[in-house]
Amino acid sequence: MDAGKQIIDGIFAVNRRLEIPFYQRTYVWTEDQWERFKDDMEYISITRKPYFLGSVILKQAPTPSYASSARVTDTRVVIDGQQRMTTIMLFFKALYLRKNLNDYFITDFCLQDGSPKLAHGRADQEAFRKVIDIEKLDEGEQVEELEYQSNIIDAFNYFFKNINPDKLDDIAIKQFVTLIGIDIAQSEDEQQIFDTINSLGVKLTTAELLKNHLFNRDNEKDYEEYWESIFEKDPEEREWWDAEVVTGRLKRTIVDLFFDSLLQILVQNPKYGVSAEDKIAYAKVDQLFHSYQDFLAEYYTKQHDASDGNIPFLKEMSEYAKLFRQTFDPAATESSVMADDYLKRINVVIFGLKNSTLIPYILYLTKYVHDVNQRNEMLKILESYIMRRMVTRDTTKNYNRLFNSLILRGIDTSDALAEALKSGDDTTTRFPSDADLIMAFENEYKLTNLQTKGILYLMEASIRPKNSGTDILRFNAYSLEHLMPKKWRNNWDIPDTEEAQRERDRKLLTLGNLAIITQSLNASIRDAAWVRKCEGEGKEKPGLRACSTGLTTFEGVLEKDTWSEKEIGKRGERLAAEAVQVWPYPDAL
Repeated sequence: MDAGKQIIDGIFAVNRRLEIPFYQRTYVWTEDQWERFKDDMEYISITRKPYFLGSVILKQAPTPSYASSARVTDTRVVIDGQQRMTTIMLFFKALYLRKNLNDYFITDFCLQDGSPKLAHGRADQEAFRKVIDIEKLDEGEQVEELEYQSNIIDAFNYFFKNINPDKLDDIAIKQFVTLIGIDIAQSEDEQQIFDTINSLGVKLTTAELLKNHLFNRDNEKDYEEYWESIFEKDPEEREWWDAEVVTGRLKRTIVDLFFDSLLQILVQNPKYGVSAEDKIAYAKVDQLFHSYQDFLAEYYTKQHDASDGNIPFLKEMSEYAKLFRQTFDPAATESSVMADDYLKRINVVIFGLKNSTLIPYILYLTKYVHDVNQRNEMLKILESYIMRRMVTRDTTKNYNRLFNSLILRGIDTSDALAEALKSGDDTTTRFPSDADLIMAFENEYKLTNLQTKGILYLMEASIRPKNSGTDILRFNAYSLEHLMPKKWRNNWDIPDTEEAQRERDRKLLTLGNLAIITQSLNASIRDAAWVRKCEGEGKEKPGLRACSTGLTTFEGVLEKDTWSEKEIGKRGERLAAEAVQVWPYPDAL
């Protein structure tokens, strides 16, 4: 890496083409920034004092074949600085047009074929060329927008309208505006350098880095067919793929979850012969892009005709991406779930209860299990396995390895899946038995509120009568409530002995005392005596009756004159018996 002070003419050197890569977002500067830039250029013109504009990171790249007509001898990829460089060019384009010196602009900022030295990405390419190709524009005129609004055109129009040519000295500006030019070699890691320099910057996603790795202006048609039509065909699709979800302790975009899942499926395919060591390395989330680079170079391309380039991977990627879009839905938590809607239920398990480790195997099933009934049976088994282990407080730390092993072994039938999951013989892999499940309902509650809400919600969705007069709401519409409050000593009768009090404290932490309700109770109602807690205090402070209407998991609870340890035990037994049916052990399927 080389870094040093540069003036504008040094950045926009003769016969140098600056490529803004595919992963870069659109030009986003707005009027406040344009006005400050204009005022600063006037200040430089008057004072002739050096002015630091920031840093520009450029990575050496091979000169593409399409650049031969422009006699390009030096090609650099713009890793950071596209906003500043775009603004410089738009400003000078407007200034030279106002001065009737467009030839100066062509000399300074265009290549020999007339194309701009700065080549924009697809999103801004049309607007940028429309502005750069203007040969003459009369004062007071504006460039018309395209079919969509573009900050590129807005910026040019702002400068053309608001600059005063008499206050601007183009020679002084090019002499005194300085930037830190950082040049990096092809072999260097631009992401690491970018993150180090931009301590407040946003880390590039795997998708953005992959897009730049797989495409350039030589294969734009491939980009349109295999990438843009899937991930970027309209704002709604871009928003869906770019949405963030919580997975464990991390927030990740949906598109990154997809690429992570795809890689795990590919590396488990025996035909690629991926070593055990590399499989471990490829499972690291923070190295996903580098894992793709390595896997494609060391394993994938060796199994395909070299003359096809990236096409085999792009075809496979796009096919999986379409299946992913059809299968996974983070918004499943925002609509009601039915007993037999197995796909939506598993989406609640994944996105509502944070079990993203299931995604690669379910994507694998979507690809290879074409019989819908068979696939539903497998989803039902997976839900039973995950939820039984959740109720019994079993660890999730082995899930990645377990579900990847199912892909490796080609488990694609419900019978094979049941046998594979039943073969686990310790707490890291076991399929809890009915006895284990029933016992867990009697034990102290040690789950998170989210997990407990998920357990009760999915049970409610399964056991409520089909002819119920009320519909189950969306997962996110419910909150968790202790029927006997933790602070029972404030308003409830106190048992005579310390042993009895300890037993009450233990019992109220079992699943028999937990319930989902449609809204959180007011604190004054939550800890109130039983009758007041049930009835509430009008519309402002509703009680359990108002917040639990129609919930089958509440059946018989609100008719009780008192709520005691005995009643908690009875409800726990009833819920345990229901859970055995909702999440059957594979022998009972």
